[in-house]
Amino acid sequence: MPDPFRHYQGVPVLDLPADPPSPEIPALELLQGGVGATNVLDGPAFLSQLLFYSASISASKLVPSTGYRYALRVNPSSGNLHPTEFHFITRGLQQWPDGLYHYRPSSHMAEQRAIGEFNLQLTGSPAPIVFLLTSIAWRESWKYRDRAYRYCLHDIGHAWNALALAARAMGCESLAVRDFADDEVARYCRLSEDEWPMLILELRGESIPAREAGHRETNWYGGEPNQLSPETIAYPSIEAIHDTTKPTLNHRAEPAPTGSGEIKLPPPASSTLSFGEVARKRRSALDFVGGARSMSFAQLSAILSTISPDFIQLYLYVHRVDGLHQGVCRYWPERAELEQIRSGDERVAAAGLSLGQNLAGNACVAFSMIGDLDRAVRAHGERGYRFVHFEAGAIGQMLYLAAEALGLGATGIGAFFDDEVHRYLKLTPEQGQVVYHFAIGYPVPDPRVVA
Repeated sequence: MPDPFRHYQGVPVLDLPADPPSPEIPALELLQGGVGATNVLDGPAFLSQLLFYSASISASKLVPSTGYRYALRVNPSSGNLHPTEFHFITRGLQQWPDGLYHYRPSSHMAEQRAIGEFNLQLTGSPAPIVFLLTSIAWRESWKYRDRAYRYCLHDIGHAWNALALAARAMGCESLAVRDFADDEVARYCRLSEDEWPMLILELRGESIPAREAGHRETNWYGGEPNQLSPETIAYPSIEAIHDTTKPTLNHRAEPAPTGSGEIKLPPPASSTLSFGEVARKRRSALDFVGGARSMSFAQLSAILSTISPDFIQLYLYVHRVDGLHQGVCRYWPERAELEQIRSGDERVAAAGLSLGQNLAGNACVAFSMIGDLDRAVRAHGERGYRFVHFEAGAIGQMLYLAAEALGLGATGIGAFFDDEVHRYLKLTPEQGQVVYHFAIGYPVPDPRVVA
C-alpha cells in the first residue's frame, strides 16, 4: 500500500494552532446556502480552522488482529487511500509569510515550499488564499487498477466541497477554477511527477485576516517529496484518459433537462447540529442496519434540498422511507418533485447493481448519479468528463454531511456495473451514464473507530 501521506523533506515546517474554534453555523443551514463567521484574528489561526474542518485527521481505526492503526480524515476517500493533496498559496495574510505551502495532515502543519510572491492569477485580481488540489493516481490504482481514475475525480469533488463549505462556514466565498493549463501549473508549482493538478480554489472575503501583500522575490526551499512506494505499476489507460481530458472548450452550457413528478417533497426536517461537529464526526458507513427501521420523508426532503445539480441527475432506490412507496424515483430539483420510474422492493437490485454490496440494499435509500457527459463535453470539451465526476463527488459530500446532521450515516459507492445500471434504469446513451453510487441509512457501529 502506498504511503497515504506526502511530505516534503528538507523544507521549513510551520505549526498551525491546535484546537481551532468550531464553526457554529448549523450544518443544514450551511448546506442550504447559509454563511457563517469566524472569530480568528490572524493567518495561522485562520488556516488552522479552515484545514482542521476540511482536510485534517478526524479519528483513527485500530485493527485488533494486528494492532495496526490507520487514520481517518474529515474529507472522505475511496478505500481511505486519499489520492488528493492540498497545496496553497497565500498573499497578504496577517502574521503569515507569503508563499507556496503544502498541507501535512499527519501533523496538522504547513510545509513551506517557497516564500515570496506567487501569482497563480486566473480570475481577476489575486486572491489572498488559493488552493491547488492535486491527485496521485497510484494511490488509487494500487487497489482499483484501471478503474482508479474515476475514484480520483470523485475524491477531488469531495475535497473541493469540504474546503468550500469550511470556507463558507467561516464567512468566505470560494471560486473553483477547473479550466487551466495543467502542465504549466504543474511546472509553476514544481509538482512531483506523480501528482496531477486537478482543481484550483480561490478564497476571498472580509473574514480573512488580511494585511497589505508584500512584493518579495520568490525563494524556493527545494524539498524532496517522499517516495510513496518502493515500486509502482503503470496503468497506461489512466494516463491516456488524463491526457485526453486536458483540452477544454469555453462554450456556454446548454440548460439542464427539466421535468416533473407526481410526488411533491414535504417540508424538510431540521437540525441544530453545528457544521464543525458534523464535519469532524462524519464517517463512511461500512454497512447499514436493515430490517424495518426507516427514515422519514422529511429527512429525505432535507437531504435533497441541499443539492443543486448541473450535469448530474439523481435516481433514488427507495427502500424504507416513511410516507414514500418502495421503488425507483428520479429527482427533479427545480420543482422539488420525485418521478416514480419503477415500483416495488428494490433492495436486491440496488445491492446487485452496486457490485453485489449489501449496504446498497440495507440502506434506507440508495442513489445512482447519472452524468450528462454529452452536454458537459459540448460545453467544456473533453475536460467535461472530469467536471461531471467532480460534481458527483461534491454532491456526495453534501449527502454525507446532510445525513450526519440528521442522525443518519452515509457512504459513497464507486463500484457498480455500469451497463446493467443503464439497462435497469432504461437509460439511452443520450440520457447519460452512471458515474457514482451512494447510500444513506442507519450505520452499523464500527468498534474499530477511535476518536
